[in-house]
Formats: sequence, structure tokens, C-alpha cells
Amino acid sequence: MAVLDDLSGFEFEDLIEDVFRNLGYENVRQAEKTADEGRDVIMEEVVDGTRRAIVVECKHTATVGRPVVQKLHSAIATFDFDGPKRGMVVTTGRFTDPAQEYAQRLQQNDDPHPIELLDGEDLREIADEIGLDLYNGRIEILCDETLRPYDPAADVDAPVREAFRDIENIDATDLSAPHSQVTFRPVVAITADTNAVFETSVGVIHRINDRTQFVVHAERGHPKVADDDVATLVTENLHAVVDLEEGRFADVFDDMADRRFGQTQTEYKEWAVDRLQDYHTTTVTYTGDNNVTYDKTCEPNLSDISVQSVEPVYLPEVRHTTELQEYSYPYEYYAAGPSRVTLEDGIHRCVHCDTSGVDETYTYCPNCGAIVCNSHSKTERLEGEPVCTGCAVTERFALKTKYFYDEENREAFREEYDAMPLHEKAMENKLLAGGSVVTMLLVVVGFLVIAGVI
Repeated sequence: MAVLDDLSGFEFEDLIEDVFRNLGYENVRQAEKTADEGRDVIMEEVVDGTRRAIVVECKHTATVGRPVVQKLHSAIATFDFDGPKRGMVVTTGRFTDPAQEYAQRLQQNDDPHPIELLDGEDLREIADEIGLDLYNGRIEILCDETLRPYDPAADVDAPVREAFRDIENIDATDLSAPHSQVTFRPVVAITADTNAVFETSVGVIHRINDRTQFVVHAERGHPKVADDDVATLVTENLHAVVDLEEGRFADVFDDMADRRFGQTQTEYKEWAVDRLQDYHTTTVTYTGDNNVTYDKTCEPNLSDISVQSVEPVYLPEVRHTTELQEYSYPYEYYAAGPSRVTLEDGIHRCVHCDTSGVDETYTYCPNCGAIVCNSHSKTERLEGEPVCTGCAVTERFALKTKYFYDEENREAFREEYDAMPLHEKAMENKLLAGGSVVTMLLVVVGFLVIAGVI
């Protein structure tokens, strides 16, 4: 076990804390790093419905003798816990025969505080089980589970087809099959407890009793906390993960890729503790016994913060690209089965301006494939169908601009216009025609008034 020799005693305790958390123990935390009275790591387990505390002594030494086991037995007896308690000694080395005999005697005598011994060989077996890199004392993230990249009850492109339903003048038959790709992004869901009490001569001035849950994007680079909607998507669907096996989704997506976790589980835990320490640090104003007002910075100790779980999972990032004539429309989102968080919606966005968002109205131009807002959608004069301002051919008739799909349609309407009687030509500009009628009526009324008729 010499590969762990470079770790300090405190680093070994950090490592063991991560080991037990990965083994499924609950409320895993470290005792104060000074005057620990034989208690290095404290955790809990539930056996047959009964919650039991486990007090762990970590010994980063070549051999562990009977006095260490005896000292732990006494520490268990004085440990304040409302329920059954047991102990555990973990070492990178080995236990002496007297130490093993003492622990065995406790078991045989049904002692209320039995002690389990884990030596270096046991640690090696655990390392294989949870992915512990013994060469650097870190818990490597070995994840083969992902949230579902699509709803198994629907086609993979169902979300993009649903998005196109809001677009006016477009039919399902107009849509080509999108190019679909998925990238499996690593994230970790972290749950941590912070418990701290701050006292002065006047008593308790501040107390922290908080459980925090957050999701972290876990690719290379500095960890980044996920937005609330992404965190909710992940945490609400952790119970419905599937195996990320090679080729599992190859028949569904045109392209697939996955990203590696950028850091070790231990590093994410340490980062979370530092972040929570900063988050909970605050300045409290209080009045002392002498009626003088004081400001005190209340910063929780690292030992006040206990990471309960670091759950790795892959978050599918799905991108569909739909080609419609001259234009491409991307639609990208994080997926968890039927649930998703939209990252980019290129469907609800005018190709000719900055108008975007699902609250606007958009119209499809069958002439060029553009999706446009109301300001850039006109009615084609000859066909009576939408055409966008980006592709339309224009000409003014009766002092009003008319829009056409192409030169051929414009020429056809010229011929129609030339053959129209004057009153029909005038109606090509209804506003102008209406204004002319009103003006004429006002003139007639004016003459009648002057003539004394009215």
C-alpha cells in the first residue's frame, strides 16, 4: 500500500470519507481535525429500519495495535448519538494479532459497540469496487449512466416537430427529417449539509442549519454551477437513468459524442465545500454585554460542511438541424426523457431581424423557406399566400408596393392590372381609394354649405 505513503494523515481521512460515501453510507462527515478523541470520520447506516452511527478511526501507518482499537471503543461509548453505535478502524497497513483478537472478542461477546477492522488489502478490494485511484488517493469518476436523450414513447425528432407546429403556413409535409446529434455532457449532483453555531459572551449570535443541493457541469476546466432549470431537470430524473453503452443510441442519432469528467470526485467535493464556506460566510451585528455594538464575520469551518453525496451522470445535449430550402433551423436542448430545457431555438426566430421567442407570431415562406415575423411577412398578390420580404420581387401599383414570388408572377399581374377598369385599379390601394372618397365627400359637402343647400 506504499502508493498512499505520500498522503498526510488529514489527506488520508479525506480519502476515507470519500470511500465510505461511495459505498453508500449516509451523513458521512469528518470530526474536528484537532482533539478528535479517536474519532476521525463519523457516518450512519440503516440496518433493518434502524439507524446506527459508525465512528471511524483512520490510521495511515504500517501497523495498528490493540491500544488504538481500545481507544476507539471508549470513544464510541462517549459519542453522543440517540441509537445504536459501532466502530471501524481503517489503515493502509495491517493489524497486529492482539488488535484483531480484541475486535473479535467484542463481536463474540455481543458488545453493544462492536468494531470492524479494514486493512490495506481490504482497501485494495474496495478500490476496485468504486474506482479508487490508489496512485494519487483520488476517487476517479467512473460513470456509465445517462439521463434519457429522448422519450422512448416517441420519435427522437418529436420535440423539433412539436416546435414547428407554432409556425403559421407550414405543414408536416414541408418538413424534412432533421439531422440529429447528441453529446453526453458530464454533470455531478451534489448534496451537502452545513451545520455551524457562532457564539460570543452574549450567547449564540448566528446559526446555520442548511442542506444544499446543486448540479455542476463537470467537463474540463473550472466547475460551473448549472442554472436552476437544468439542475431541476437533472435531480428530478436521477431515478430514471439508463446505461450509456457503446452503440446504444447509434441507430437513433446521426452523430454521437461523449465528454470526459474533468476532475476527480474528491476535487468536486473539495470545490463544493469551499463554495459553501464562501456562500454561508456572513457578517453579524450584535450588542455586547457592555452595550457596545460589534460586527463579527461568521465563517463556517470546513468541518462544519459535510458533503452527503456526489452523484455523477451524463446529461444529453441534443441538437436537431432542419433544412428548409435556403435556411437551416437549429433546435438544441438538454434532455431527460420527455422533459427538456431549451438551449437554442432557431425555429422561433425571424431570419431577417432580432425578433425571437415563442410569444411572437412567425410565418413560413414557401418561396424560400424563411421563417419570419409579422413585419417581414407579406401576402403575395397573385397567389394570395405568404411571402417574406427577403425573397419577394416588388413593384408599385396604384402607389402601393406589391409583393411577388418571382419576376414571372409580377409580369402576370402587370397584365392583369393593365386590363383592370379604373375603379378596380384604384382598389389596389384601398387606403388611398378610401381617402379619395372621403375627400370627395368633404368637397361636395363644402359646396353644398356654400350654396346654402345645407
